[in-house]
Amino acid sequence: MNKGDLVAEVAKVVKSKRMAEDAVSCVFEAITKSLKKGQAVTLVGFGTFGVGKRKARMGRNPQTGAAIKIAAKKVPKFSAGKALKSAVK
Repeated sequence: MNKGDLVAEVAKVVKSKRMAEDAVSCVFEAITKSLKKGQAVTLVGFGTFGVGKRKARMGRNPQTGAAIKIAAKKVPKFSAGKALKSAVK
């Protein structure tokens, strides 16, 4: 399922496809804004979106084999909730 499929599913419940697209985009933007602030987003029964930290580390350039330093960075993470896990079983 991609974003278009998700919009189509939401459109079955709301009045129009345009309203569904706005709703889906709004949810994605709200999650993104919270993660940018470093806040977790918990959707009870579905899961939790959070921000993880990766430490700086050494890597290798695959073309030359030279050692390079990979900087530390923040990455988005998702942990599935209990209800989602049991639904997928």
